[in-house]
Amino acid sequence: MWLKPEEVLLKNALKLWVTQKSSCYFILQRRRGHGEGGGRLTGRLVGALDAVLDSNARVAPFRILLQVPGSQVYSPIACGELLNGSDVYWAIATGATLEEINQHWDWLEQNLLHTLSVFDNKDDIASFVKGKVKALIAEETSSRLAEQEEEPEKFREALVKFEARFNFPEAEKLVTYYSCCCWKGRVPRQGWLYLSINHLCFYSFFLGKELKLVVPWVDIQKLERTSNVFLTDTIRITTQNKERDFSMFLNLDEVFKVMEQLADVTLRRLLDNEIFDLDPDLQEPSQITKRDLEARAQNEFFRAFFRLPRKEKLHAVMDCSLWTPFSRCHTAGRMFTSDSYICFASREDGCCKVVLPLREVVSIEKMEDTSLLPNPIIVSIRSKVAFQFIELRDRDSLVEALLMRLKQVHANHPVHYNTSADDDMASPVFHSTSMCSDHRFEDLEMVSSPNSEESEKEKSPLLHPDALFTAFQQSGSQSPDSRMSREQIKISLWNDHFMEYGRTVCMFRTEKIRKLVAMGIPESLRGRLWLLFSDAVTDLASHPGYYGNLVEESLGKCCLVTEEIERDLHRSLPEHPAFQNETGIAALRRVLTAYAHRNPRIGYCQSMNILTSVLLLYAKEEEAFWLLVAVCERMLPDYFNHRVIGAQVDQSVFEELIKGHLPELAEHMNDLSALASISLSWFLTLFLSIMPLESAVNVVDCFFYDGIKAIFQLGLAVLEANAEDLCSSKDDGQALMILSRFLDHIKNEDSPGPPVGSHHTFFSDDQEPYPVTDIADLIRDSYEKFGDQSVEQIEHLRYKHRIRVLQGHEDTTKQNVREHMMSCYWEQPRPVAPRHDPSRPYAEQYRIDARQFAHLFQLVSPWTCGAHTEILAERTFRLLDDNMDQLIEFKAFVSCLDIMYNGEMNEKIKLLYRLHIPPALTENDRDSQSPLKNPLLSTSRPLVFGKPNGGAVDYQKQLKQMIKDLAKEKDKTEKELPKMSQREFIQFCKTLYSMFHEDPEENDLYQAIATVTTLLLQIGEVGQRSSSSGSCSQEHGEELRASAPSPEQDSVFVDTGKTPQDSQVFPEEAEGDWTVSLEHILASLLTEQSLVNFFEKPLDMKSKLENAKINQYNLKTLEMSQSQSELKLSNW
Repeated sequence: MWLKPEEVLLKNALKLWVTQKSSCYFILQRRRGHGEGGGRLTGRLVGALDAVLDSNARVAPFRILLQVPGSQVYSPIACGELLNGSDVYWAIATGATLEEINQHWDWLEQNLLHTLSVFDNKDDIASFVKGKVKALIAEETSSRLAEQEEEPEKFREALVKFEARFNFPEAEKLVTYYSCCCWKGRVPRQGWLYLSINHLCFYSFFLGKELKLVVPWVDIQKLERTSNVFLTDTIRITTQNKERDFSMFLNLDEVFKVMEQLADVTLRRLLDNEIFDLDPDLQEPSQITKRDLEARAQNEFFRAFFRLPRKEKLHAVMDCSLWTPFSRCHTAGRMFTSDSYICFASREDGCCKVVLPLREVVSIEKMEDTSLLPNPIIVSIRSKVAFQFIELRDRDSLVEALLMRLKQVHANHPVHYNTSADDDMASPVFHSTSMCSDHRFEDLEMVSSPNSEESEKEKSPLLHPDALFTAFQQSGSQSPDSRMSREQIKISLWNDHFMEYGRTVCMFRTEKIRKLVAMGIPESLRGRLWLLFSDAVTDLASHPGYYGNLVEESLGKCCLVTEEIERDLHRSLPEHPAFQNETGIAALRRVLTAYAHRNPRIGYCQSMNILTSVLLLYAKEEEAFWLLVAVCERMLPDYFNHRVIGAQVDQSVFEELIKGHLPELAEHMNDLSALASISLSWFLTLFLSIMPLESAVNVVDCFFYDGIKAIFQLGLAVLEANAEDLCSSKDDGQALMILSRFLDHIKNEDSPGPPVGSHHTFFSDDQEPYPVTDIADLIRDSYEKFGDQSVEQIEHLRYKHRIRVLQGHEDTTKQNVREHMMSCYWEQPRPVAPRHDPSRPYAEQYRIDARQFAHLFQLVSPWTCGAHTEILAERTFRLLDDNMDQLIEFKAFVSCLDIMYNGEMNEKIKLLYRLHIPPALTENDRDSQSPLKNPLLSTSRPLVFGKPNGGAVDYQKQLKQMIKDLAKEKDKTEKELPKMSQREFIQFCKTLYSMFHEDPEENDLYQAIATVTTLLLQIGEVGQRSSSSGSCSQEHGEELRASAPSPEQDSVFVDTGKTPQDSQVFPEEAEGDWTVSLEHILASLLTEQSLVNFFEKPLDMKSKLENAKINQYNLKTLEMSQSQSELKLSNW
């Protein structure tokens, strides 16, 4: 194979290499010991030296060097003596066999040897040869995917060895193989690595010892590139019990990418094939080839980089240069061509990017080839703009393929062109209805049949014709003229940019437009630019009437999804006037229902309502639908499903970015997953749920331009701004409050509208002004400090962590199955007399100890919490063990089960509450540190409920009323329960979180418990501040000391602004203990319907008991058979 020319020192290398052929300019050498009949010992010594000392690649036995006349070489064939001159040469080719290296030698003699004699300067000779070799490498790289087909004999030979050595079934297909070393401690074992569709296999036979290694892809928990003491670059495979290092590959990058692809595809298919849309070429495992995997990796990078539909298939990638009029020069980069797009990206990141949908292209033409413009083509689009590409290899075949796809696209979606004289400025445009803008965008027209036009006219009255913010304008209360002048300045800057860089989806996207986006898009342009940046405008124009048909088909249908949508409609931006009346609510209902009808696998997730509400504010109804499609199906892939795989992967990526960019914070936080779990809502709702709306829309601007990268870097900026406070925080609850308060005080000084009421303000109740952060400054800092992450790096991190997340889901599934099939609670013969007392009542005769109870609890309890179930069983045992004799009676056990299966919701919550306060919860380490892999999720949503008549009822009033009702119903003779501390409350929430795992409504329950947790943490904080006040009235203090508030007033909701003393600022050290009561918890849980449904749904105890009996019977049968076998062996 041809090598990128590298300098070689021959002074010491002559001991390892022997010259076979030599000419005036080239030398062919053989590695000592290779091909010599009598040199077996020498060959073994040199081979061992290669394996141990060469840390870059396995040394090929033949090579060709470039020499310039006058340089030093020992050539016994050519001249038999040492020549004088320089001792530096260039290695330009290697070969595994003599035939392969002779082919390269013959090519050099036939094509280069006679040409080099015309050069006078030896430097020119070296430059010319090195340039030719690099061109050969580029050509060889493009055809590398076809090598397997070109050498079927070698692959067939490897396949025979693979089948003989590992004896897999015929269905186990070998994908590719490599020569490498596997390290066992500090000892390398040279051998062959075989990668099949389900296994990674290694075989070595060295000095009479055979080594076989088989690792299923599904067992791999981590796949990474690392280094050890001896090698600078290795591939490390981590399973549950062992780590394996592989090195000395000829092309380590290629091997690692193939491994990543195989592990990813295998785990996805095993976990849930319906959730992930695999490429058609990968649906059948027996048909997967190395070419398919490499094409898939390239396709995924292409779609992620340009944020294109997942169905888009990449056809070609080639180097070229594009004329950029704003810089008045050609910009070097690469062209990407796919089914429906021509894309360009400059070599310099951020310099220039162009996306050309083929439906916008009018013609593709070849120009005359000149020395200044080599191999040029012109791509003309319908807005009378032409793009000139030059330096395209194989131009003819490229143009032919593009014209064929262009014809197909136009046949499927005919485009109507307006031929009026002033088409580019006055033809159909995107007119803004804002009072502060007269900008224009060229519209996209589709040819449709008269029937379809009539159909659209009939359906149009159902749809809201404009963006909601135009119909519900809010006037600012402070300096409206100043705010509007800022908006006018932004619009002027954007119009200037449009004139220079283009105003359609085909615009030049440069660093300048990124800076404009970071400043905040003007409200009158926001919806249209979101459409252009996400390319939702192409989907909109390509599917005329599609949304109207969906709305018509989904109207009137009632199912579980529509019920969930109806429940959340009035909780979507209830503080905005657009969603305080039926106009906005109806539009939101239609969009969400239509999308659920379009994509039933996703259906509806709670965070979608908040996102869609904001889309409807700035885009027309049909445009908002296609924006939602772009976000859910390509910009946030795998986010909106019941497993939330995409969000979990990005949380893991976020953890690694925290470690890399904020090492001091990462070092202080023992468990970074706590921060990542707090940030879950940042990713799911793009900061819309936890930041004032006028500020959060600027974040959405950046997201539509830069994708998920914008959310990663803004999250890092938020953590950096609060790093000092977070490092001094004592627990997750305090960290949540720090971040919530900071995000709540992010303002947008440039917003033309008034600030929208924050949903955190009531509960924060700050007694001193909190510093305000401007969103523009925060976004600018995020780009300056954390904007160096490229799409390629993020996608690589996603691959790395997706394997771990998918493996975690698979391990959880296995663990649940194991727990479900556990053995009976009596594992060993135990003394029966102390456990059975016939003199007592029947239900109290039998007693069991803690170990037996734990096994029985896991068999029959409906509250299964994965690894947390054992801890919950221990707490339940301590709660039921009244006399503390380490034994409980059958009566106590069934009473507890009766509450779990048949109790009312308040009884179940009370039982859970008691399980998380003493004596059930103790101070030992096992209780204090939950074994959950993921800690408490913390998110926020608006703390206000909307009503159909346009009114609003906030959590304050609802919680007050619920607490009053609970207090009235409370039995006076019932013993009051102590309040719960913050540590106990965190354990309570973790138990709830673990109970929801694998539930069909898992995502909704996680969102609900996150909201309730935020409410209660804020309630506890306000109560803590109130209890610390030394100037409060005696009545107020009595209310705080009571375990439950009176029906007339609750301590948490006391208006602290009634007296002058209440406004006093108290130091932090004077604050009281953080506590919440059972009534607070129960009232908060009742505000979330999904939690109410979970605790009130009927449970089938009969099936649990039947399974427990079967498990016990099978276990006893197995134990009896084993004991009989052991008895026979002992007798033998």
